[in-house]
Amino acid sequence: MRIGHWFFTPLLLAIVLGMTARAEGTTIEVGYMPILPVAQLFVLEDADWADEAGLDLELTRFSSGPAMVQAMASGELDVMYFGIGPAMVARSRGMPIKVLASSIREQIGLVARGELASRFEASEGDAAQAIARFTTETGEPPRIATFPQGSVPDTVLRYWLTEALGIGTDAVEIVPMGADRVQQALLAGAVDGASILEPILTTVQSRLDDARVVARAPAMLPGQPGAVLAAREAILDQHPQAIQQLVALHVRATELLENDPVAAAPHVRAFVGKRLIPLDTVEAALQSPASNYAADPQGIRQGTRRMHDFQIDQGTLTRQVDLDALFETRFYEQVTDNP
Repeated sequence: MRIGHWFFTPLLLAIVLGMTARAEGTTIEVGYMPILPVAQLFVLEDADWADEAGLDLELTRFSSGPAMVQAMASGELDVMYFGIGPAMVARSRGMPIKVLASSIREQIGLVARGELASRFEASEGDAAQAIARFTTETGEPPRIATFPQGSVPDTVLRYWLTEALGIGTDAVEIVPMGADRVQQALLAGAVDGASILEPILTTVQSRLDDARVVARAPAMLPGQPGAVLAAREAILDQHPQAIQQLVALHVRATELLENDPVAAAPHVRAFVGKRLIPLDTVEAALQSPASNYAADPQGIRQGTRRMHDFQIDQGTLTRQVDLDALFETRFYEQVTDNP
């Protein structure tokens, strides 16, 4: 299905149409994870917007943001669609990376199943009490799956446990794993819950009668930044017009996800869950409270600072990151005329 141009502002349409010839023939190596927070990539690729703009995006799928950082360190990627956490880790290790645009904010939720879910219900939303009850009554702390340490879901979970609840990370057993394995572990009963994002939140609740989201992003880490569009500094210098074009398409896809998620859903489904997730599940996930798509990089600066300072305290970041140097907003500003 091809989407028309009616989601473009006049300025954005002019930029995209005017830059097509200059972007023609440019190949960009793009790393991504098959998760809804980077849905902009799925829309602009599956709807053929990138091809129409003359951009050849060579996509490589990864199971986690930290895995993408390793690939980037080996020189394998030009552009990354991943979490702000791994982006900061990469920058702290001296990798020349820039965040060009936001993708989503406040996208993490804690989904609980089985006995943990029932403890939350019995505790009437008192998360610290629910976790304590579970540990006392079962003889062991709840097992909470999430992405590897340094990722956004892991950081949000740790922030929630230490800063919001004041019970510390030792109150649960954190089980790191990739995106596909998180859902499998929840459905198989191998873990009691997960700090995770869409479409896993919606999928697990649709398949398990005893699963429910017991904590949402604003309660876990208010204003949390999520996935971002980032790029190596070298490609910004080598192919600025192609990067400008990619950012323009990213903004266009964001508008579609915000204004007509049902129209965006088939493109997203083509990448998420190996096409095995029902279309109505994808539509529901794109409209869930965890799907807050936003492209403006300025909108996540404050949340990024909060996350950065917490990761420094936790030791996930071993060096301070110059956040002003991490963000490169000129491409977004040129697209939107919003300095």
